[in-house]
This record gives sequence, C-alpha cells and structure tokens, in this order.
Amino acid sequence: MAEDGDREMPDASAGADANANGAEFVREKQRLRLLPGSTDTAASFAFDHEDHTLGNALRYMIMKNPDVEFCGYSIPHPSEAIMNLRIQTWDDVSVFEVLRKGLSDLSDLCDVVEDKFTTARDDFNATHPDRVARR
Repeated sequence: MAEDGDREMPDASAGADANANGAEFVREKQRLRLLPGSTDTAASFAFDHEDHTLGNALRYMIMKNPDVEFCGYSIPHPSEAIMNLRIQTWDDVSVFEVLRKGLSDLSDLCDVVEDKFTTARDDFNATHPDRVARR
C-alpha cells in the first residue's frame, strides 16, 4: 500500500468491464457493421456469424414493408460466417429504421411461433400421456 492511502488494484481480465455492482462482464464483438458507400436510403450491412437462416427470414420481413424498394442478402463465401444485407428505400425513408422494424417484426414472429408450438406440444402431451418422451 502506498503512503498516501492509495492501493494497487488487480487488472481486469482482457475484454471485460465491470458493471455498477463491480461484477465483471465480457464485452462481445460487434456483430453488425455498416458497409462503406451507404446512404440514409440505400445501405449495405454485414452480419457476422449469420447465414441463410437469418438472411432469408429478415429479407422476407423487410420486403413486406411498402417503403422498401429493394432488399436482398448474400453469403459472400461459404467458408466465412458473414451475411451481407442490402436495403434500398423509397423517398426519404431511413434504411436504419427499416432494418430495426424488420428485426423487431421477425422477433415478434418468432415469439408467436414459439408460443403456438409450446401450446400445441402441451395439448398433445396432455391428450396422449402414453406418447410423452421419458428422460
């Protein structure tokens, strides 16, 4: 301990921060990037660690928006876990708001599918107790 009352503190582990309670949490790498050459009405995004599963579903949800002129995705190379998404909108509609809405709508749709599946599974298990898998 130093003479002035200061004490040396151990370093936090690499890539970690502390919250208000002092507990460490690991900071994740940004998984969504805006690609160069983008404007407010036409932009390309790169999603790290994503593939056709998100690409096709998100493209479908975004294309349902009447303010969208074009939306498409590509996987540049099968050995790289990157999905590129391109959005172009009509007039002065922000591609960033369109992307947020598309992600939100897709999340809501997944919640509905999960709820319906859980309800159907529970109903089936209640009416067919002899077919319930034992663990």
